[in-house]
Amino acid sequence: MGSESAVTSNMHALLIIDMQNDFVLPGGPAAVAGAPATVPNIRRVLEKFRVGGWPVFHLIRHYRPDGSDVELFRRDAFMQGPAYLLPGSTGARIVAELTPQPGEQVIVKPRFSAFMGTALDLVLRRRGVRQLVVCGTQYPNCIRATVMDAVCLDYAVTLVTDAASAQTAAVAQANILDMANIGVACRTTAQLEALDC
Repeated sequence: MGSESAVTSNMHALLIIDMQNDFVLPGGPAAVAGAPATVPNIRRVLEKFRVGGWPVFHLIRHYRPDGSDVELFRRDAFMQGPAYLLPGSTGARIVAELTPQPGEQVIVKPRFSAFMGTALDLVLRRRGVRQLVVCGTQYPNCIRATVMDAVCLDYAVTLVTDAASAQTAAVAQANILDMANIGVACRTTAQLEALDC
């Protein structure tokens, strides 16, 4: 796909959602049960994009220590402690296996969707990106909200089903079905690797 300044209508970008220690590592204060198993697959997708020279975006969440920006349904648990995803903390870091490389953007999102309150849409459009590949954690929250907003913004979306996670397989399958029914291409890591993108 050429240099960073190149603009093409079929440019792909990879969105990796919330693969932070507090969400991924077992025993973390906000651990998602299915997240650790997805790390190798996300790594495979990431390597495909790195080799292809395509844009990679790491979308992460931070919370203020006073809890003032925590989602309402999580606020009580956050305030009772332990607090998590605090800026600068080990828990807020992206897991080591997926550490961003130079040129990969890290965007802090204030809510579930990677598009809400961020410059993501602007940056994607400036780079000519119209097709998104999405992976990370977790399905009913940040994955689903990001995918829904991407569809509403007329991006073509591919969800890498075994590189995204939820607390249970049933929750994951329900969300995959819903997203497939709004036109999202739901593919496994192996299926994605077989594509040109």
